[in-house]
Amino acid sequence: MIGAGIHHGDLLVVDRSLDPTPGRVVVAILDGAFTLKRLAHHRGRLRLEAANPTYPALELHRCGDVQIWGVAIHVIHSL
Repeated sequence: MIGAGIHHGDLLVVDRSLDPTPGRVVVAILDGAFTLKRLAHHRGRLRLEAANPTYPALELHRCGDVQIWGVAIHVIHSL
């Protein structure tokens, strides 16, 4: 998620009480594995988008087991 200002080794603060809304960076569980993506509306449907444009978006209606686990609210950069 370097394109979103989140780098390897950074500390991410996630709020699980917030509703995930389009435009927010979210922590999702996809087929049992955690992933960090931006939630987006596209053509009337929700999808998860990577900050790196070479990775394809994940259409939520096509994903098997997906859960939005929390919303990223702060990033603390490592030294």
